[in-house]
Amino acid sequence: MKLRISRVAASLGVTVAVAAPLALLVYQSFLSDPFFDPRATLGLEAYQYVLTSGDFHRAFLSSFAVSFGMTAIALPLGSLLGFLVARTDLPGKHWLEPWLLVPVFLSPVVLAFGYVVAVGPVGFFSLWTKALVGTVPWNLYSIAGLIVIAGLTHVPHVFIYVSAALRGLDPAVEEAARVTGAGPWRIAFSVSLPLVRPAILFSGALVFLLGFELFGLPLVLGDPAGLLVLTTYLYKLTNLLGVPSYQLMAVVAVSIVAITFPLVYFQRRMVGAAARYAVIGGKGRAFRPLPLGPLRWPMLAIVILWLLSVVALPLAGIALRSVVRNWGEGVALAEVLTLDHFRGLLQYPNLVRGIANTLAIGVLGGALAVAVYALIALSAHRAKGIWPAWLDYLSLVPRALPGLVVGLAFFWLFLFVKPIAPLRTTLFSLWLAYSVVWLAYGLKLITATLMQVAPDLEDAARVTGAGPARIARDVTLPLVRFGLIGSWLLIFMMFVREYSTGVYLLGPGTEVIGSLIVALWGTGALDLISALSVVEVVIVGAALLAALRLGVRLDA
Repeated sequence: MKLRISRVAASLGVTVAVAAPLALLVYQSFLSDPFFDPRATLGLEAYQYVLTSGDFHRAFLSSFAVSFGMTAIALPLGSLLGFLVARTDLPGKHWLEPWLLVPVFLSPVVLAFGYVVAVGPVGFFSLWTKALVGTVPWNLYSIAGLIVIAGLTHVPHVFIYVSAALRGLDPAVEEAARVTGAGPWRIAFSVSLPLVRPAILFSGALVFLLGFELFGLPLVLGDPAGLLVLTTYLYKLTNLLGVPSYQLMAVVAVSIVAITFPLVYFQRRMVGAAARYAVIGGKGRAFRPLPLGPLRWPMLAIVILWLLSVVALPLAGIALRSVVRNWGEGVALAEVLTLDHFRGLLQYPNLVRGIANTLAIGVLGGALAVAVYALIALSAHRAKGIWPAWLDYLSLVPRALPGLVVGLAFFWLFLFVKPIAPLRTTLFSLWLAYSVVWLAYGLKLITATLMQVAPDLEDAARVTGAGPARIARDVTLPLVRFGLIGSWLLIFMMFVREYSTGVYLLGPGTEVIGSLIVALWGTGALDLISALSVVEVVIVGAALLAALRLGVRLDA
């Protein structure tokens, strides 16, 4: 009985947290004015305005082009890296693998700023290249530049799923091909990768989906070129008519959801399809890495080149920009070094509060989110029937919503529901929005941790008369406490890197580093942005090192 009550409570809580903001978005999209305006009436005027707008059509086509282009880059490169690390004798792969996942934990807006100051028109490396060859042979502020950067930075999303699937292959299928004389590349393209096709399709759909959710990269890299995507178009609609254009913003948000939700559903179908591949999950035979022969070092060079392009280059740009007073042609680096940008942070109380809030939302908010995710996951742990399936579908909904849309929806929700309106100016609003955005990821982490507990241990406690709550408290949770700590570290990094969800919730008392960087970008305060970016990278880096020291799986 208690278990049933807990499942009902969990179901109601998750349903309200997920459905309420989405329902308000849909409702607002059918109004002629903001929902708080007494003149607001139901109608299709907002849809007519947006869907016939040339800017909307241009933003949609740009989003589609970016999604397609970045998938075309990330999918083959991520699959190649997955094969090299999971199935070959690539030198130093165990040391390299954690570095391959670093871009997942770096804020996209920080990476975008890093590329601007590194390889932008007057970036450090751009000017050094110009001094050597007389010109800058690339244009960062273009749709091609955006596609290349987005594709390279999303390679880890493909690598995670493809490498995990490849590690589950029965080595016998590759051994059989090796006996016939097939080389590593023949085995890769005719045996290994075809057998993990569902994982490849799943990761491809994920990257394509993430292309429609991009905000930081197109805002920073596309804005100077006048490039609009759906998320930046939504962002610019805020005061298009001189007053909050809530009804127009809602239509764009609903349009994004209409595009992304089928992609999430397709991903889920791919997970089910993977079960049909019987050769995955073999009998535990000893695995011999496929020898790359003379290609070992060229392949290692490709991996290192990718790491330099995606991790070292933008981070070096941020680090350099944070310690120079100014930069341009003819400026000697040694003459402009300074730490004034970091001292300058102390002169702005909202920036100091933003750093403190970021740590608080990561440490305390992350711990509270893990506790909530654990309660929800425990209510469905080893459950049969409709509740696990319903929870699975509920967790899909936030996955289909860009963080910018979720933040906007919760901003409206706090305005719309008067009893909770005072919470809008507190960190609770930010924590709630973050927790919903990362619901699917958090439940995946906790569920994977819970499944490590053998059913026999819980059955033994059940035989002695212990109820579900007693079993969870005395058996399950103590056995997974280290897994929960690892989950907290991963959620901590995700909460710290999050930026778009806080854009509309940003206000006195709710500042965090990510949303402050977005706000400062519009003012051109590059000195403060560089210092804040370094602070965020240091925080994430410390958590990442702690996770690695504790043996946390970053590809969970």
